[in-house]
Amino acid sequence: MEPWSRPLRGRLDEVEIDSALLADNPLGDPARRPLWVYTPPGYDAAERRYPSVYLLQGMTGQIDMWRNRSAFRPNVVELIDAAFADDGAPPCVVVFVDCWTSYGGSQFLDSPGTGRYHSYLCEEVVSYVDANYATLIAAEHRGIAGKSSGGYGAMVTPMLRPDLFGGLATHAGDALFEVCYQPEFAECARALRDHYDGSYDRFWDDFGSRSAMSKDHDGALINEWAMAACYSTDDDGTVRLPFDPATGQLLPDVWQRWLAWDPVRMVPGHAAALRGLKAVWIDAGTRDEYFLDLGAQAFRQALADIGVDSRFELFDATHGAIEYRYPLAVRYLAERLSA
Repeated sequence: MEPWSRPLRGRLDEVEIDSALLADNPLGDPARRPLWVYTPPGYDAAERRYPSVYLLQGMTGQIDMWRNRSAFRPNVVELIDAAFADDGAPPCVVVFVDCWTSYGGSQFLDSPGTGRYHSYLCEEVVSYVDANYATLIAAEHRGIAGKSSGGYGAMVTPMLRPDLFGGLATHAGDALFEVCYQPEFAECARALRDHYDGSYDRFWDDFGSRSAMSKDHDGALINEWAMAACYSTDDDGTVRLPFDPATGQLLPDVWQRWLAWDPVRMVPGHAAALRGLKAVWIDAGTRDEYFLDLGAQAFRQALADIGVDSRFELFDATHGAIEYRYPLAVRYLAERLSA
């Protein structure tokens, strides 16, 4: 394994989109967004159209992180390139989407707490790609994939927009919320009590004054606030936590707002859209720290209950360092969305 980057056999275009939908978003985050579009070897010489797969990042993901390299391992862009150049995956356009927010993520939803990221993805990104690349412009040839929060986006987006997406792949996607989120409520309440006099405002002031993620409780506090900003923000922008920050006690009315966005619970209400999918890939590591392997199993079972088959696998891994799974799912989608 060479330690440095190597030339791609396909091409990676790095462009930007001026988003009208993200202008004046509640957090003041940039409306001009980077977008990466990978085209496979032979794309420029061929006179044909290609299926497309939209690849979503997890919580705190920024688009340039796709180039992050771990020791002895290729990065994600290189893995995707190798899937087409070396491993025989059917040629496909792969779109790397940025939906980062100041809270770390958007869950790829529209929310008065973060902005219109679902609409941005579906209306502006998809239309830009189809207008500028030789893609097959039909849902049956368009897929979506991601890990963690990106896996969440990959699960719910085809339910909400079956007119746009005909296949999905989720790697340890957020699902079964009482298992993956609720355990952190008590951790958040304790951290707020011990360090911030019970105040999230004091936490954010402290977080902005030092190196990010330098305290053990940062991850839980950021994650649960970000999720509340996506799942349970009032129309006036008030973020509602699903637990009492003083005790961690569950607040049932707000918690129900979260559960309405749980992919496992969304399945029955979107059965027709899900039955129309051409491909569903679900996987997770058996040692996932957030128990998203259990969420993966629950999502698979919910799909089976409505008659939808899926490609399902649990493998020996934690939540991190599973980037080698991405090209497997991209190939799976490319094979099924090409026909």
